[in-house]
Amino acid sequence: MPEGPSIVILKEAVIPFTGKKVIDVAGYAKIDLERIRNKKVIAFKSWGKHFLICFPGFTIRIHLLMFGTYRINEKKNSNPALHLQFDNGELNFYTCSVRIIEEPLDEVYDWSADVLNEHWDPAKAMAKLKKIPDTLVADALLNQDIFAGSGNIIKNEVLFRIRVHPASKVGNLPLKKKRELVKEAVNYSFDFLEWKKEYKLREHWLAHTKKICPRCHIPFIKEYMGTTNRRTFYCPNCQVLY
Repeated sequence: MPEGPSIVILKEAVIPFTGKKVIDVAGYAKIDLERIRNKKVIAFKSWGKHFLICFPGFTIRIHLLMFGTYRINEKKNSNPALHLQFDNGELNFYTCSVRIIEEPLDEVYDWSADVLNEHWDPAKAMAKLKKIPDTLVADALLNQDIFAGSGNIIKNEVLFRIRVHPASKVGNLPLKKKRELVKEAVNYSFDFLEWKKEYKLREHWLAHTKKICPRCHIPFIKEYMGTTNRRTFYCPNCQVLY
């Protein structure tokens, strides 16, 4: 599943289509495709893992789910969920969720919850964590209402950075560790964004998919953990269970 930084990269890549008219539209998405035809894109936005194509009066929301992909100015050998043709190129989205948002985006999205948004508010994240003391930190970091854009890579790397065992409960974390959790969720997301642009993200993984802890030089444990049941990699020695 593409995480927030990957969606920001997509948003930046499609800037040339801003202000352009959709001259053709197709795809198997169950929305009113004709509503898009001949409409001008007024903006591209992102919230967490949601890619937003803004038109006058409505927005198309793309969620790439677990296996979704996109192509800019090229096609795959499969039918797209949504194809948008402009006079200067095309956008194609595959194996994804496509829906129309009628409401103003400020009524739909809490921009202060997006770890990469300029309106990110760490105090609000701390307040939300306080309300879920029995939640595993492994699940908390995947909670999009708290850390929009954070995904499994970010979860594993952040917990390794701050030396917290993923099975720790939020309510058991010392205040200092909660603050570290919130701070590093943002710090790592921006590192992720930079490394992804340089095509060097995997080179910087310390825990995700790794077999040996680079600090302790002992085997990592791989476990499917929490209500999200996502792959979790952690060191049983240096990551403290609270």
